[in-house]
Amino acid sequence: MTDAIRNVSPPAPAALNSPARVLTASLVGTTIEFFDFYVYATAAVLVFPVLFFPNSDPMTAMLASFATFSIAFFARPLGAVVFGHFGDRIGRKATLVAALLTMGISTVVIGVLPTYGQIGVYAPLLLALCRFGQGFGLGGEWGGAVLLATENAPEGKRNWYAMFPQLGAPVGLFLSSSIFWLLLHVMSKDDLLAWGWRVPFLASTVLIAIGLWVRFSISETPAFKKALEAHERVAVPVAEIFGKYKRSLFLGTFVALVTFVLFYIGTAWLLSYNIKVLQMPFLDALEIQIMSSVVFGIFIPLTGKVGDKIGRRKSLIGITVMIGAFSFLLPALLAGGEVGVAIFAAGSMALMGMTYALIGAALSAPFPTNVRYTGASLTFNFAGIVGASLAPYAATWLQANYGMAYVGYYLGLAALITLLCILASRKGEV
Repeated sequence: MTDAIRNVSPPAPAALNSPARVLTASLVGTTIEFFDFYVYATAAVLVFPVLFFPNSDPMTAMLASFATFSIAFFARPLGAVVFGHFGDRIGRKATLVAALLTMGISTVVIGVLPTYGQIGVYAPLLLALCRFGQGFGLGGEWGGAVLLATENAPEGKRNWYAMFPQLGAPVGLFLSSSIFWLLLHVMSKDDLLAWGWRVPFLASTVLIAIGLWVRFSISETPAFKKALEAHERVAVPVAEIFGKYKRSLFLGTFVALVTFVLFYIGTAWLLSYNIKVLQMPFLDALEIQIMSSVVFGIFIPLTGKVGDKIGRRKSLIGITVMIGAFSFLLPALLAGGEVGVAIFAAGSMALMGMTYALIGAALSAPFPTNVRYTGASLTFNFAGIVGASLAPYAATWLQANYGMAYVGYYLGLAALITLLCILASRKGEV
C-alpha cells in the first residue's frame, strides 16, 4: 500500500507546477501590478493635476502630480525588505498573494478618493498615501514573480523563463492606456474629470480576483523547497544582503538604471510632453502609447531567446550601447512632429523590451536561494529610486529650463553609468 502511494504521489506536484501554469502565474500577477501602476501614471498626466492640484499653474500642477507619482518608488524598497523577508522565510507563494492584495487594495481606494474640490488639501495627502501603498506592494511583487519563473526554469532556459513576468509590463501598459482611450471615446472630457477617471482604478478589482485565483493554483518553487529541506534559511535576509552582497546590490542597482530612465521617459514623460507641450489631443497621445506598448511586448520574448543563445552579459552590453546612441536622436525625433514622436516612442520601447527582458535574470543571478527574494527585490527597487522615481519630473524640468537636448543627455548619462557597471561586474553578478 505504501509503495502504491509512493508511486502515485509524485505526479501531482509536477502537474501543479507545470511550465504553463508557472509562467501564467508570473505573467498574470505582474500584468495586474503594472496595470495598477500605469493607470496611476496615466491619470497623473490626464486628470490628477486638475482634480488634486487645481490651485497651481499647469506646469506646477504637473510637477506636483509627478511628485506623488515618485512616492511609490521610495516605498518600493521598504516593500522589498518586508515582503522579501517573508518570501525568503516562509515561501514565494504566500508572499506573492500578500503583495498582490496590498497593491490592489491601494489602487481600488484611489478610485473612491474625494478630490481637492471636496475635501481640500486632504485629497492630495490621501492620494500620496495610496500611492505609497501601491509602491509598497509592487516592491514585493516583482522579485517574487521573477523567482517564481526562474526557480522553475530548466537548464539553459533561465533568461527565457525570466522574461515572462517582464511581459506583464507591456501588457499592463497596453491595458491601462487602452481603458483610458476607450473612456475618451464614450464620454466627454468633462465626464472623464467628473467620474470616468475612477473606472480604471475600480476595474482592477476584477483583475485582482483573477490574479489571486491563478496565484493560489501554484505550489512553492523547487529551489525554495530544497532550501527548506537543507535548513538554509537565514533569520534576517536583509542583514545577510547588506553584510555579504553589498557589491552585487550596488552594481545591480546601476545595471538597471538605464532601464528605468528609458521607460519613464518613453511613457509617463512622453505622454505629458505630447499633451502639455505639443498640445496633442488626448486620444492621439494615448494611441501612440498603445502602439509603443505593443512594440515593447514584441521585443521581450525575442530578446529572451537571444540572451539564452549568446549570453546575458554580452547582450546587455550591446543593448546599453544602443540606448546610449539612441539618446542622441531624442531631440531631433521629438522636434519632428507627430511622426517623429511616434518613431521615438516605438524606438524607445523596442530598446526597453530588449533590456527589460534580461534584467530580471540579471538582478536575481548574484544571490543564493535563501536571500534571493530580498536581494533581487531590493536591487530592482533601488534602481527604481535612482532611475525612475524622478525621471518624469527631471525630464519635464530639463526640457522646460534647458531644452530638449538635455533630456537626451540625461538618458545618455544613464546609459553610460549602466555600461560601466556591467563592465565592472564579474561572472555571475549580471
